[in-house]
Amino acid sequence: MEHVCNLDDIEHESAREFQKDGQPVVVAKFDGQVHAYINWCPHLGIELNFMPDEFMDSDRQFIMCANHGALFEVESGHCLSGPCMGDKLVPVPVEVRGNEIWLGEVPQPA
Repeated sequence: MEHVCNLDDIEHESAREFQKDGQPVVVAKFDGQVHAYINWCPHLGIELNFMPDEFMDSDRQFIMCANHGALFEVESGHCLSGPCMGDKLVPVPVEVRGNEIWLGEVPQPA
């Protein structure tokens, strides 16, 4: 596990990108929980965002792929709408230790 940031570094219902094991990882804080996924859309195999740290839809309820507007559940990574519906983001192990967010080993995307 590696410390990547503190809880206060990510706003509520928001997400930020961090590098871990040479991979871009999206760390999202949503509904009081922290979730982490490889920054990789299962539809085209490209990063989800165009702009730095812009991952959430306009209502801040879903992680959104800026390319085709696919929406992913923050809690599970499942795609609920868009060209990759039924697919899901690749999760990265995450732990909250006090005020710190730690990431585990990043799996390689399929």
